[in-house]
Amino acid sequence: MPPAPPRCCTPLILLALLVMAGCGEPEWRTKDIASLMPPLAFTLVDERGETVEADRYRGGVALLFFGYTHCPDVCPITLARLAGQVRDLPPEARDDMQILFVSVDPARDDPERLAAYTEAFGSAIVGLTGSRAQLDALTKRYRVTYGYGEKDAAGGYAVSHPSGVFAFDRAGDARLLIRDGDDPEAVRHDLRRLLAEEG
Repeated sequence: MPPAPPRCCTPLILLALLVMAGCGEPEWRTKDIASLMPPLAFTLVDERGETVEADRYRGGVALLFFGYTHCPDVCPITLARLAGQVRDLPPEARDDMQILFVSVDPARDDPERLAAYTEAFGSAIVGLTGSRAQLDALTKRYRVTYGYGEKDAAGGYAVSHPSGVFAFDRAGDARLLIRDGDDPEAVRHDLRRLLAEEG
């Protein structure tokens, strides 16, 4: 039977085991989707009425969020939170993050309305929309859905849409999914880590 390790070494062994156990902790505090989703790619219309490709937003961190301007709750709350995260960044990092707000309600959200809506949240947010075919291609690409409710007497209707935010790195690769319940500090941590990565 081998002799027991000297008492002086026991704390060192325990420390080594604790360090090794900690190595399995995830690096990210929001949901890691690297290799699970394709790179950022789309053809849409921006809030100036110009056709844009996803490549325009490469080189910085891009956050992709689907919604619509008549949304009563999820959209304004999410955009306000994201805009707050950008404002909390060091000044030199703010220009390296873009929030892409894609309206899945093109019948009501023309470029002019999108521009007025996103302006209320800050310059980091860009409004985008497109034809139903373009929106269907983009939502299918990221495995999300949207749909329209019945019109009320005034012609209004609700639009169902995903609440998560996809985060892409400087190369346009999908990296994270930020969900409603994620702690703001966890989101801040992960966004700063993404920004710190080399392009």
